[in-house]
Amino acid sequence: MTDATSSGLMSGSEDDTIWTERVSWISLLPRWVSMTILMLAFLSCWQLVSSAGIVSQLILPSPLATLYDLGFVGRNLLSGQYMLPALWVTAQEVFWGFILALAIGVFLGVLVGETSFGERAVMPYVVAIDTMPKLAFAPLFVAWLGFGITSKVALAAFISVFPIVVGTAAGLHAADENARMLFKSIGASRLQTLLKLKIPTGLPQFFTGLKIASISVVSGAIAGEFLGGGKGFGELIRIAAAQLDTPRVFSLIMYLSLLGLLMFGLVSWMQYRFVFWQRGPDGVRKTKKK
Repeated sequence: MTDATSSGLMSGSEDDTIWTERVSWISLLPRWVSMTILMLAFLSCWQLVSSAGIVSQLILPSPLATLYDLGFVGRNLLSGQYMLPALWVTAQEVFWGFILALAIGVFLGVLVGETSFGERAVMPYVVAIDTMPKLAFAPLFVAWLGFGITSKVALAAFISVFPIVVGTAAGLHAADENARMLFKSIGASRLQTLLKLKIPTGLPQFFTGLKIASISVVSGAIAGEFLGGGKGFGELIRIAAAQLDTPRVFSLIMYLSLLGLLMFGLVSWMQYRFVFWQRGPDGVRKTKKK
């Protein structure tokens, strides 16, 4: 067998045995391009359904009507009219609800993650309460705390506290067993192990719980306004729905989604700042190559 034939067989064998992943065309597009294509396709289907009269305009307004109302709400907010104070009320409910959920969630998470009493006695009750329909508690919060902002803050915190508890407890258990043994061998106290090993190691899990809570807290505040009155965006949505003004309902919901995105972005920025070892020297977050 000649050298040429041998090298040809070897190269052919390598081509047959080396597995290469086929890259789809959608993976070659920038993210903003694929997102734009998906949005245009969604809006086209929405306009087609609306123009064909398949669904009544009272139930599903056209994209153009919704876009017009989005502009109206935006102008109202920028001019400081009645919608801006309503948005400020909802923003306060969301912010203080998140702060309250953070305080309670971290306390319960540390209790569950650090003590046998918390893991064996407290955690089952936390899980049992989380399985309950939380919106059903809204009338109770209103009866206990009144129709003001306090009841909405309490309901928002009540709905969003469980992910923080789970994220905190899971983060405290994320430390490697060898690292724990090392701290124990050098005589580190329980508090020193918690502050210098468990908390830094568990920050990624902790921020994962915070991200989930930052989104659910908006739903809690709006649910409180629906069921317990109020002066925020939830009350404006309730009034618009009662008047069958569905474009206004859609536009208010979209602006509320911006509030949720703002909360999520704030938590993501905090994770970027504090969990600095998850990003490379160029500031890009490290990801595992497949």
